[in-house]
Amino acid sequence: MQFNEYYHGRTGLTVGVKKVLFSESTPYQKVEVFETDTWGNMMTIDGMVMLSEKDEFVYHEMLVHVAMFSHPDPKRVLIIGGGDGGSAREVLRHPGVEQVDMVEIDEAVVRAARQFLPDVGDFDNPRLKVYYEDGITFVNNISDPYDVIIIDGSDPVGPAIDLFSDSFYKSCYRALGPDGVLTSQTESPWVASYHSGIRKLFHSLDSIFELSAMYLAFIPLYPSGMWSLAFASKGIHPHDPEVLDRVARGTTAMNSSLRYYNPDIHKGAFALPGFVKDILR
Repeated sequence: MQFNEYYHGRTGLTVGVKKVLFSESTPYQKVEVFETDTWGNMMTIDGMVMLSEKDEFVYHEMLVHVAMFSHPDPKRVLIIGGGDGGSAREVLRHPGVEQVDMVEIDEAVVRAARQFLPDVGDFDNPRLKVYYEDGITFVNNISDPYDVIIIDGSDPVGPAIDLFSDSFYKSCYRALGPDGVLTSQTESPWVASYHSGIRKLFHSLDSIFELSAMYLAFIPLYPSGMWSLAFASKGIHPHDPEVLDRVARGTTAMNSSLRYYNPDIHKGAFALPGFVKDILR
């Protein structure tokens, strides 16, 4: 048995499957977990890979720590999506964090992750609170600002489509404090059907935030393996000397818990190939 995810015609990803561990069609989407022959247990939503036990650390470390070390003192963090728990786990590695609010629209994602991907999340941590509601509505109603907002949504289809909209990012800007930092996943530069959405999203960030930039990570089970992410802030640059100092000190303190992210990766991830720069133009 095998799982196939096609991202252009009949071109895509094939993963060997031993058995289906979880499959549920919710009011929002179809959530499945497979036991694979190579990548451990793997979660998909609407037929698209969200994570596997073997490679999830790349995505979660890169989505989270670039933002967390860029902010001078993150205490309140909001995660939109992220029902598998991996982003919250990485946020909670930062000892200064006092509160993490995770807003996941679909309770089945958390339930499946807790049962079949138990090492991914840190759901019993008392600093984490999970809300089962729409992330866009939640952001629109924030009165107490956050230091960091992390957008850990699925691809721009179904319930995640509005997480890529101009109005959503304007709401996120208003929900951030004066040193606020935001990161988001922004699809693969190799997949032509994503290009217009990537361009639109970064043009929105450029117009809303004082600073925005794309950075890259390499995640084997995502379409093409090269994945883009967005960094946006109210003025902090990820290469500011004080940021790089925090990265050096913080990664040393975290020691062996980090398997992808390090000071060299933090700096180098913002170096974009020419064809990726062309997409943004």
